[in-house]
Amino acid sequence: MVGGIAAAAFAYREPIRGYAEVGTSYAARVACSCRFVAGRSLKDCTKDKLAGMELVTLVDDEEAKSVTARFPLVTDNTATYHEGYGCVLEPWEG
Repeated sequence: MVGGIAAAAFAYREPIRGYAEVGTSYAARVACSCRFVAGRSLKDCTKDKLAGMELVTLVDDEEAKSVTARFPLVTDNTATYHEGYGCVLEPWEG
């Protein structure tokens, strides 16, 4: 059973990674705006995640005015608040 799950995960690693990149980018940008533009708490902003994003975790950095969204063992993305521009995603490295 475990071998089958591992084989399926390996076979679908690129689609999973793609969905994880998009999901974490979206979550980081939305949560950053919620946190540093709207002034809500990160706990309250977590309510804004879409269905299916239960594995995405959010961490804020008050000093840097950023939020990082993580999908375990796959990827993470960060959005940072910039005065006059709002929340901007950090460039992807890949």
